Amino acid sequence: MKLLKNTGDLTPREIVAELDKYIIGQNEAKKAVAIALRNRARRKLIPEDIRDEVAPKNIIMIGPTGIGKTEIARRLSKLCRAPFIKVEASKYTEVGYVGRDVESMIRDLLNVSVNLIKNELRESVMTEAEIRTTEQLLNYLLPDYKATKIKNPFLQKTEEEKQEIQNTANSDTREKFKKLLEEGKLDDRTIEITVTSNSSPVVELFSGAGLEGMGINLTDLGNMFGGGGGKRKKRKTTVREAKNIILDQEIDKLLDMDKVTDLAKERAEKEGIVFIDEIDKIAVKSRNSSGAEVSREGVQRDLLPIIEGSQVNTKYGPVKTDHILFIAAGAFHMSKPTDLIPELQGRFPIRVELSSLTKEDFIEILTKPKNALTIQYKELLKTEGIKINFKDEAIAKIAEYAYDVNSEMENIGARRLHTIMEKLLEDISFNAPDMDEKEVDIDEKFVEEALKNIVENADLSKYIL
Repeated sequence: MKLLKNTGDLTPREIVAELDKYIIGQNEAKKAVAIALRNRARRKLIPEDIRDEVAPKNIIMIGPTGIGKTEIARRLSKLCRAPFIKVEASKYTEVGYVGRDVESMIRDLLNVSVNLIKNELRESVMTEAEIRTTEQLLNYLLPDYKATKIKNPFLQKTEEEKQEIQNTANSDTREKFKKLLEEGKLDDRTIEITVTSNSSPVVELFSGAGLEGMGINLTDLGNMFGGGGGKRKKRKTTVREAKNIILDQEIDKLLDMDKVTDLAKERAEKEGIVFIDEIDKIAVKSRNSSGAEVSREGVQRDLLPIIEGSQVNTKYGPVKTDHILFIAAGAFHMSKPTDLIPELQGRFPIRVELSSLTKEDFIEILTKPKNALTIQYKELLKTEGIKINFKDEAIAKIAEYAYDVNSEMENIGARRLHTIMEKLLEDISFNAPDMDEKEVDIDEKFVEEALKNIVENADLSKYIL
């Protein structure tokens, strides 16, 4: 029996530790997703005859907005380099209503997976792509070798000898330009290049069983009828920018798209994560026959086969959803998880309730994460030569204001800190280029003076905080 030791997969404890670097609190939710991720690694090593029977345990997160539901799922996908997509349940409608059908979330997931694989395989073809890019740039910089003349009228040479001299002269010129190109001395020169554009608009003509359901867009139709290869057009640009454009095109030419597609489908099927937000918006609270209620219940029923395991047709071929991990989330202010149809409830065996943020949580959010708001503002203002020092007392006061406003008004979780911090540092951000004082201490008095009137004035805070 194989054991999970040196596989490179993180242990549940290590996964939680990584999530702790960016998300404060919500330990139950972190624990649930860490186990789900670890189970994927375990599944790879179990006997093949039972491997397909082990389905992922989908998770539903319950809690108010701004407390880390989406961030937990997003950070989780980055940890395991998994294809990840976030969708809103409220934008889907059942077949027969205007809107996107639920199968489109799997097609979107596969597109993400294809881009992920292409980026991973870039390195394998990068050397050859760079050589080709350099040659193409030299062709644009030296478009016409035949224009060079042999200017010695007294030198009697045959046509073959003249051509040999011509080629030698051109070769020397090309080598000189190649050296200048590699040294970056031609980066600002303007050249005209030919660009192949594949940006034909994707038009969803029909929902569900239409062209989009088969993964076909107008670009594909053009290719079917001999319009493949994209539209070629001339474009003036600098050598620096042309280098990036041509490099991307050469990488696409060198990549084996059949291999990319196969790997992308496998990655999406075995490691894909679909985060369905606002699932509470499609919960049916009453069994009446109004159109909106019928449509919402229809969306739930359309979700059932996808979450349980089915096959979705895409332009890259059929994709099985049996082992995709679905994480649903909702605030459930106006409804309850039990308002979802029983069959859908059963597809989410793990339920996690996330708690509202406390004052202590806000203090940690402002100081502990790698991407803490205080760090972000320090770095932003440092570009203007301004050094900002946040005192502990000031951070405690900001956290207190955030908690109080969330308690008295709409609870928007950690997003409240964004509006408070922006208002707090508004004057400094505006005056930074003209400030003589290059170091500013943010203390409790500074916070009170900047925010006290707004927080106390309920009418104002509705619009500002």
